[in-house]
Amino acid sequence: MMQHKNIIAAYSIMILLIIAVGILQSWTIALTILNYCLISAVMTIGANIQWGYAGLINFGIMGYTALGGLAAVLVNVPPVKEAWKAGGLGMVVSLILIISGVYIIRTVLRKFENSKKKNYIVAAIIIIGFVIIRYISGPAIENIEAVDPAKTGFLGGLGLPIIFSWIVGGLFAAGIAFIVGKIALGLRADYLAIATLLIAEIIVSIIKHEDWLARGVKNVIGLKRPVPYEVDLQGSTWFIDLVEKFHSKKLDLITSLSERQDVLNQLVIDASSVYVKLCLAGLFLTVVIILLILTQKALYSPWGRKMRAIRDNEVAANAMGKNVVKEHLLIFILGSAIVGIAGAMMVTNDGLFTPGSYRPMRYTFVIWVMVIVGGTGNNFGAILGGFVVWFLWVEAAPIALFFINFFTSHLEETNALKAHLIQSAAYFRFLLVGIGLLIIMRYRPKGIIPEKINIKKI
Repeated sequence: MMQHKNIIAAYSIMILLIIAVGILQSWTIALTILNYCLISAVMTIGANIQWGYAGLINFGIMGYTALGGLAAVLVNVPPVKEAWKAGGLGMVVSLILIISGVYIIRTVLRKFENSKKKNYIVAAIIIIGFVIIRYISGPAIENIEAVDPAKTGFLGGLGLPIIFSWIVGGLFAAGIAFIVGKIALGLRADYLAIATLLIAEIIVSIIKHEDWLARGVKNVIGLKRPVPYEVDLQGSTWFIDLVEKFHSKKLDLITSLSERQDVLNQLVIDASSVYVKLCLAGLFLTVVIILLILTQKALYSPWGRKMRAIRDNEVAANAMGKNVVKEHLLIFILGSAIVGIAGAMMVTNDGLFTPGSYRPMRYTFVIWVMVIVGGTGNNFGAILGGFVVWFLWVEAAPIALFFINFFTSHLEETNALKAHLIQSAAYFRFLLVGIGLLIIMRYRPKGIIPEKINIKKI
């Protein structure tokens, strides 16, 4: 009961803070913060079920986020027919050869016993396959990237609604996580963290440099959103009438027709931005609620108790006949898939794909801070951590500027110290975020909403 009260109180405070931003700044900013908080919540759910449920340290979060973003491009962008004619066949043949090579290597590993001969055969298959694939794909890639590189220069996608990419992004991340898990999950915790971080760097590097895939650092813009565009709403009669009716009291006070029309036009512009962000917030909130329900049911199911038993004592769980390696692989895939969904949601929200913005060395640890601050092993805590850290990150600069103006109000505008502090307000973000996190971790070392441990009395 006490924990339920804490959850309600913590989320109520968070909602009030977002409402305060809407009242004091603007509702557009408040809803922008809310949408990114919801996307961060999906990422923290994925990270939490890996670390909080199973004790797996995955520092490759940005790699799976990038795969989700790539899925948004490959699903939503229409196919570039000229590029497919120029080199599509070569890339399809290369993909078939890669799949065939993997199957042959897997067959060799199963058929032959451990010996040097098996290693030589696998090495030969890899080297010969690489040479053949490079010989076929090299000219194909050059031809594809030469097709109107200022606008396209890549194969494009399927031309489907971008919302389907949320599922595809999860599948992409799950597939790569399966391969990574097979290779890296046997490593010790610290080595696993390093390996997953480096693999994320490799994934992001491939996406950034393979222009034929998603334009690389040239970026992909103009991705179609699953909600109306502001321009379309501003020209819609039903929306204009709705805004006019909502603000009828304010508009009735204006006697001049031209001034009334100008005010109405501005209200329609502002309302269109709020409406679009509300629609996106509804979609993102739906995903968060579905994931929360599923993860909560999983956490308190026999499977969830088994995962926590493995997390707390792998040796004892293994002695009880539990397949630790198999369960670790499963939880690694599930967590990565959820992060992939968040990556597709982020690109959907932004409407563009920018591979250069995925920085594993920086943003991965921000997600981990969210999980730790919110409460490891608690889904409600992990989601709240996403809200708190992202809110602090965005609002730290405005808060710093408020305090600077408050404490320097007695100084003249031309004062050198005041001018310097105002110009440096953006950099106070790191100071305020650091102070906020220190306070939280000092007084709530297990997170704002810590994991609930049921201890039955005998």
